[in-house]
Amino acid sequence: MAAHCESGSLTALLKHKGLEITEPMIFGLGSGLYFGYLSRTPNLNFPMFILRTKPGKLRKKIAKRTDIKFKIQRFRDQNNAELELDRLIGEGIPVACQVDFYYMDYIPQWERVHANIHFITVIGKEGDEYLLSDSYYPKIARIHKDNLRKARFAGGYLAPKGFMYYIESVPKKIDYEKLIPLSVKNTINNMIGVQPPFIGVRGIRTFAKKLLGWPKLTRDIDHLSHEVMKINVFLEDQGTGGGGFRFLYATFLRQASEILNNIELDDMSKKMMEIGDGWRNISYFAAKIGKNRDLGPEKLEELGQMINERADAEEAFYTELKTVVSNI
Repeated sequence: MAAHCESGSLTALLKHKGLEITEPMIFGLGSGLYFGYLSRTPNLNFPMFILRTKPGKLRKKIAKRTDIKFKIQRFRDQNNAELELDRLIGEGIPVACQVDFYYMDYIPQWERVHANIHFITVIGKEGDEYLLSDSYYPKIARIHKDNLRKARFAGGYLAPKGFMYYIESVPKKIDYEKLIPLSVKNTINNMIGVQPPFIGVRGIRTFAKKLLGWPKLTRDIDHLSHEVMKINVFLEDQGTGGGGFRFLYATFLRQASEILNNIELDDMSKKMMEIGDGWRNISYFAAKIGKNRDLGPEKLEELGQMINERADAEEAFYTELKTVVSNI
């Protein structure tokens, strides 16, 4: 089990290869924390917000910043993809695969949605079933080869195209003293650096503002209720570790403070936990008004104000963190 499928599967593969590292440390070193507000487009039926960097970017940054060597593969031919996966797991090499979450039929049906950005780790095969580890499932799962093939070659936005990777080698030691400040500065830039108005703290404020116009974009009260309740889903249920990844990042800062023996980072960790609590309050509020269909202008304004308060808190947080990390 892990907080997030991408960081969780990556952490599991690294530990299997002999590198002892935590999921929060992977998430932090990969500068995974992010925010973006995406307006409706011809390819996006309704506005949405994102809370982490683009799928795959976490792994790419880890690869760039450390001596971890990844073997990346994509396939056009589904048979070749299956043969190569079988070859690797036959040699005892666990493989991370990008899949459409909907086809993971060991998960209860009511939880499954079409989402092409889920990562699993395939570890074996018995007959026509693959054995796999899923960050959101408490034991080794089984999936029929036909379902896994469908999941690996689902169409649509961010189609997996048979994407998979495994780890070729890991370093004996990671230079945390160098990488922690580097990765923290990158995250600070994501959130309060020079960014478009839909990214970082500016994106949070855009979210608060645009939320008030959501009723004009919906068909009816049921549609609006569905979209507002998805705020809770994005912040809490879709593998964030709670509070829109803020608790996960707070844990990274605490672990970083222990590694660097820096009490200021521990203080910042506690402040990030408080920020995460604020995002969780937004989750609860959105779920409540959405479920009760209590979605008048005053309630949306109240929700928008809560989101603006998070923007203010995060701007102050990252401004302070910038000073702390500059002294490391």
